[in-house]
This record gives sequence, structure tokens and C-alpha cells, in this order.
Amino acid sequence: MPSTEVNNLNISYQVAGEGDAVLLLHGWGGEAASFQPVFEWLAQSHKVYTLDLPGFGKSQMPPTAWDTSDYAQFVKAFLEKFCIPKVHLIGHSFGGRISIILSAEHPEKVDKLILVDSAGIRPPRTTKYYLRVGMAKIGKLLRRCGKPGIRLANAMSARAGSKDYQAAGEMRGTFVKVVNQDLRALLPQISASTLLIWGEHDKDTPVSFGRIMEQEIPDAGLVILKEAGHFSYLDQFPQFCRIVASFLKITKV
Repeated sequence: MPSTEVNNLNISYQVAGEGDAVLLLHGWGGEAASFQPVFEWLAQSHKVYTLDLPGFGKSQMPPTAWDTSDYAQFVKAFLEKFCIPKVHLIGHSFGGRISIILSAEHPEKVDKLILVDSAGIRPPRTTKYYLRVGMAKIGKLLRRCGKPGIRLANAMSARAGSKDYQAAGEMRGTFVKVVNQDLRALLPQISASTLLIWGEHDKDTPVSFGRIMEQEIPDAGLVILKEAGHFSYLDQFPQFCRIVASFLKITKV
């Protein structure tokens, strides 16, 4: 994959095809290759861009812990770098978070919006959540108590933290900022025609998130893919392509 510099960060990206511009934004822990089948299919009818977001794949780490708004501003800079005035956005999970902010705050940049198993809705707070918060606060205190306290805090973190949190490494600060952002208030501000695609068995971002988005985005429709999970675009790839083709008015599927 080629690389370029955007906002002083070295970024790995891909571009192929001709026609109206489409930008693919991958989920947390993913990279541009996560969308490879979609990228190759869409490149037959559009000019398709995808990138490893900062801190993922081969792209450089953000200089500080970013929140989703920082990523949205970065994507806007990426579009300007490649002189893309307006784009169809396809965002999966975390990429959906970025797409929501970009669509709400910079509507002039977004033609049509496709959110796939998107994050952005704060789930109901459970007892397990508050237990994790309490253990995290205790962990911060323990880390002030020297090596024994640090070891105990690390052990508590390993038991209480989510799999994504545990795997985040240097990106943990960013992960915490991202997951604590509730983007629901931005949904009514999205003016782009929006397609919501969800896997019926998605446990990471459940279908209830999609139903909320369908209700609160002014021009939105929800399609639920049977026998699909969080990566519904891979689980039901042919059906995903047919739905997207209809939405983007692609004549060859």
C-alpha cells in the first residue's frame, strides 16, 4: 500500500477505480484490508479510497489520545489532501462513529452515508459497567503504591477490562475516549441520505442501535441481514453488495 502524510502523520492508504468517490472507514482494531472485498467490488464502478486510520495497520500513531472528533477532523483533512470535494461514506463500527460526526458537522463533504453495524450509541449502563468503573478507580490509586500496587492494578485491569481494551496497548487512552462518546445527539443533524446495514446477531453493536439511528436520522432506512454478526458485510457479502448497489444506483452487481 502507498503512504502519504496528512496532518504530520504518515498514513497508509489505497485508491482504485474511476467515478464518484467512495471512502471506506474500518472498525476498531481493523485496517484498510478489513474492507478489501468491498474495496475491490466498488472499484468496478467508483473511485474508492480506504486507509489505515491513525494508530491502526501501518499508519502512524496519533501524537496524543484522540477522541472520535479528532478522527473525523483527520478524515476531513484526508479528503482535502486528495482534493475530494464530496464523497459517499461507508463506515463500519468505529468507522461509523467517525462517519456520523463528519456527516453531521460537515454535510457539504458527504453525498450518501452507509453505516454498517455502527457504534455511536451509548448502551444502557449495567451493574457490570459500574463494577468496571469502580475497579478502574481503585487501580489508579494502587498505581501510586509502587511496584506491588502496579502489579495488583494490572491484574485487576486484566479481569475487568474488555477484550478491545486489553488489546489496545498504546491506544488505550484513545479507546477510552472513543467508547465514552455518545453521538446520539448528532443523528438529527445528518442531512445525507443514509443506509443502515446490520447483522441480526451483532453482539458488539446490537440491532437496537440501528433502530435508534433509523428513527433519529431524518432520511434513513435500516436493512437487517439474516445469519450475520458484527461483520455483516463479510458474513453476507453478496446480499450486502446488492443492497449497496441499489442505494448507490450501481447497475452492474
